[in-house]
Amino acid sequence: MDAAIEATGLTKSYGRLAVLTGVDLRVPAGTVFCLLGPNGAGKTTTVRILATLTRPDAGTARVAGHDVVRERHLVRRAISLTGQYAAVDELQTGAENLRMTARLCGLSRREARRRADELLERFGLTEAANRRAGQYSGGMRRRLDLAAGLTGRPSVIFLDEPTTGLDLTSRQAMWDVVDGLIGSGTTVLLTTQYLEEADRLAGRIAVVDHGRVVAEGSPAELKRRFGDQRLDLDLADRVAFDAAVARLGARVVQRDDARLTLGVTTDGSAAHVRSVLDEIDPAGSAVRRFSLHSATLDDVFLSLTSRKELAGV
Repeated sequence: MDAAIEATGLTKSYGRLAVLTGVDLRVPAGTVFCLLGPNGAGKTTTVRILATLTRPDAGTARVAGHDVVRERHLVRRAISLTGQYAAVDELQTGAENLRMTARLCGLSRREARRRADELLERFGLTEAANRRAGQYSGGMRRRLDLAAGLTGRPSVIFLDEPTTGLDLTSRQAMWDVVDGLIGSGTTVLLTTQYLEEADRLAGRIAVVDHGRVVAEGSPAELKRRFGDQRLDLDLADRVAFDAAVARLGARVVQRDDARLTLGVTTDGSAAHVRSVLDEIDPAGSAVRRFSLHSATLDDVFLSLTSRKELAGV
């Protein structure tokens, strides 16, 4: 497939702080591509470079076929950027926000009204069209913000952590909206900290850590390559737990110190499970119970990065 976004060797530093250390990306047109990583990994800086808001120190990038440095004006005509916080005029109604944006995109008054009505219906905001945006819920404001970004029919949309701060119901509503973009041929580059969100929406995921891409693939591919199966162990007491942690080392991908449970990478075979149990519990008294699970993106993330905020451990 043709690439809507291509980046090679992007670097960016602020003083002595190296934020990007060589990011390479290729995003096929008409797909949802996710940058997944913890706070400070470099996701937002990457988006800012691709959206022409920040110049890279080195490397090249093209969006919608245009160089992000030499052809910024052409890139900006082809893209939309929705940040972590809704950028809507809370004193105007939802309809007025969209009509204003449409007029700024060069549409006539009649065309602006028609486009606003289309977007209000598409994003489930018709009933709230004449209410001030300041009276909208957080999820409604985010939907209105995204609708405004689509007014000019961009070919590439950047969504930088679009569901941050939203409750589960609002997040799911936003996911439905993003799903609806795929059928229109629009390319979506999504950044998120939410593993479930990446798994739910993205056709491909790039895991970013310390300013570089450490792995890329579909959710299923990443789970196979880096997670495989997970053996969950419930230890009998603190002594057994600490001994198992020390013995297993980097093979531990999840741990809960309060519950005395560990998650360990395994190929899922009976022989390997027996081997792990024999290794940490030769007397048969340290492990109270165990279970085998298919890998999740949590396991992938923990095996690829040094930070554990996303897994809740």
